Amino acid sequence: MGQLDGIRVIDASTLFAGPLAAMHLGDLGADVIKVENPRRPDGSRGHGPSKDGHNLWWKTLGRNKRTVGIDLGTAEGQAVFRELAGTAHVVIENFRPDTLEKWGLGYEALSQDNPGLILARITGFGQVGPMRRRAGFGTLAEAMSGFASLTGEPDGAPTLPAFGLADGVTSLAAAFAIATALFHRERTGRGQVIDLAIVEPLMAILGPQISRYDQLGTV
Repeated sequence: MGQLDGIRVIDASTLFAGPLAAMHLGDLGADVIKVENPRRPDGSRGHGPSKDGHNLWWKTLGRNKRTVGIDLGTAEGQAVFRELAGTAHVVIENFRPDTLEKWGLGYEALSQDNPGLILARITGFGQVGPMRRRAGFGTLAEAMSGFASLTGEPDGAPTLPAFGLADGVTSLAAAFAIATALFHRERTGRGQVIDLAIVEPLMAILGPQISRYDQLGTV
């Protein structure tokens, strides 16, 4: 039993922000169902160190989750996923923009069966804008947000963190956004789409960097 007991989350995301967000929700009692391609499972299963044949990243990301294999690129898989999403409060995905729509699984389609559904979409640069189709990972976000330029020696090169900082911060932002969307759903009965780019949460916690550039010209 937890604060989110009774909430069902479909985790259709991979490395790392989306699965971490789903992990946080599972830690609080949500019923999390992890969807993986049967032929190409989540990359975290083979990422980093293992012990006794068990990957430690997967042990972290996969906790409090049940798993199911669905090939979303097939008509059968799409039908299964749509049925599964019809039972859920939240779906988390991090495919490139328009991928779900290509499969007939965009929000318009999923919400027909489930008007209260919350669809959290986590990408490198968001669902709209000139960079929407570019692939994006945490390392890019750490550099492009300006974070890397603030670390390291004063006269040295920008320094990246030795862990998934952008993914971790984004996962917390996503979990918070989902929680507020659940509160909104409770009051109105309506779901919504969360459009989260991994570069945005890092920019948000770096203080007035954007304002400094705009107002003072500080690069």
